Amino acid sequence: MKIHRLHTRSALGTAATAVVVILTAACGRSEARSNIVNVYSTRHYGAMEPMYAAFTEETGIRVRVSHGGMHALLERLKAEGERTVADAFFAVDAGGLWLAANEGLLQRVESETINANIPAELRDPEGRFFALSQRIRSIAYMPGRVDPSELSSYEALADRKWRGRLCMRPSTNVYTQSLVASLIAAHGEEKAEQIVRGWVANQPEYIDSDTRILQTIAAGGCDVGVTNHYYLGRLIDQDPDFPVKMFWANQDGRGVHRNVSGIGVTAAAANRQNAIRLIEWLSDRAGQAPDATGLPGSNFEFPVNSTVDAHPIIAGFGAWRADPMPLGEYGRHQADAIQLMERAGYR
Repeated sequence: MKIHRLHTRSALGTAATAVVVILTAACGRSEARSNIVNVYSTRHYGAMEPMYAAFTEETGIRVRVSHGGMHALLERLKAEGERTVADAFFAVDAGGLWLAANEGLLQRVESETINANIPAELRDPEGRFFALSQRIRSIAYMPGRVDPSELSSYEALADRKWRGRLCMRPSTNVYTQSLVASLIAAHGEEKAEQIVRGWVANQPEYIDSDTRILQTIAAGGCDVGVTNHYYLGRLIDQDPDFPVKMFWANQDGRGVHRNVSGIGVTAAAANRQNAIRLIEWLSDRAGQAPDATGLPGSNFEFPVNSTVDAHPIIAGFGAWRADPMPLGEYGRHQADAIQLMERAGYR
């Protein structure tokens, strides 16, 4: 399929009327139509609607979106079963995608276009879900109060020198759960618990917002924090003098923790081919370009398509090497991670 990029904001604006956002439960499978694709999405922020509108402008396929939390949408898919109207499931965490696949809620897809656009390590080995953007969760710090030579790894944040100087997301946050799940996969549960207990001993300030963690670092409330990189990209875009810097963790070891936003075709999709076409389009240059109004574009996420350059702001954070851990490990160890944090006293 040949993709032609939309070059003007006006084209996106004109097409925006084609996107219908559904916030309530949809009716039965009689809704299946040749020019519709229904998406259940855990993404409640960011400018995805203009991207869907651009897709509609090019293909004639209208995108209808129902938003919700990850577990709520997974339960909804299970409850609806064969009668679901959802053709695709979009999640902002690899663990959620794995859980959906493991529950039998996603089906295998084979597409030469998708395989060409998305590297194998960013696709489910069984073809049930596909990353659309890369989100690197790493260590943010305040220059002047922290020398980057002091930083190294997530594990090293358990060192006593960080006592009273850490800001972290709470245990209820899925990004924290996936990070701890990656520690379990990398080190085993006993060692991972030692690391988390070390974080807890350093008396972190728990803040349920990556943006607020970065702002707290800038204001002097803590010296280091763990956040997704794109939150810093957004703040720098708003204020080029924003002082916080990003350090890529574990570059002398297993590599920095990489999570993804991604998508899969539901097991009972009535509009299967439209869902596949949407994934192909979002993974091609039109959906990946850094000047696009959507994903990863204005959200400052790293593209998965190797032919597309990252936004200059996040490219300025420097080169990074990702942990090659299969993305499914985050979902496989999620329940263990939650229990581990409870035992360790991580709030």
